[in-house]
Amino acid sequence: MKSSVCNIPNIETKESNIHPHQGFITRDKRNQELGHQSGVVWLTGLSGSGKSTIANQVERMLFQQGYTVSILDGDTLRSGLNQDLDFTKEARAENLRRTGEVASLFSKTGHIVLASFISPHHKGREIVRDIIGDNFHLVHIDANLDDCITRDPKGLYKKAMFGGIENFTGVGQDYEKPDSVDLIVNTSDNSIAECTMQLVTFVKSQFAL
Repeated sequence: MKSSVCNIPNIETKESNIHPHQGFITRDKRNQELGHQSGVVWLTGLSGSGKSTIANQVERMLFQQGYTVSILDGDTLRSGLNQDLDFTKEARAENLRRTGEVASLFSKTGHIVLASFISPHHKGREIVRDIIGDNFHLVHIDANLDDCITRDPKGLYKKAMFGGIENFTGVGQDYEKPDSVDLIVNTSDNSIAECTMQLVTFVKSQFAL
């Protein structure tokens, strides 16, 4: 099992020695040039709810319409930047903190970021919201657990039920349903095409100049 970041020692640094780079091209200038605002749409939901599928469809449609849009996906970041983290509650929070910093950098360079993460805990989602600040939108990709288990596109629920995965959300660890979101997209009651159009419409309305 991969070790959690909690084992990494704290290294003190003096704030006076840290000077973040300030470029000549501001976020506003990038937005004006690109024709839309930048920011982060954070998709939270159970595994199998349809987050990645919808994110891919939305990215394709927006890109074809001239938007600068990128996807950040949980599995992709865990195969590289976050590969040292396991799935304990503390490691999940660190996984989201790092991802939030990456998403913030992307948004500052003009991107609309579609971040697809289970992000099962209130605390982790609030960490991301605080990091990103302006133009952060939390979207709940909602589906009932039975539907997610039936879909099980990666075979993860089956593995978790037979003890092959520890701390798996929905089986060994609870999903804390968000109390306050900007949009709910229900994939149990609607088709992927309908859900995609719902999110595309939302993004275009929220990121217009």
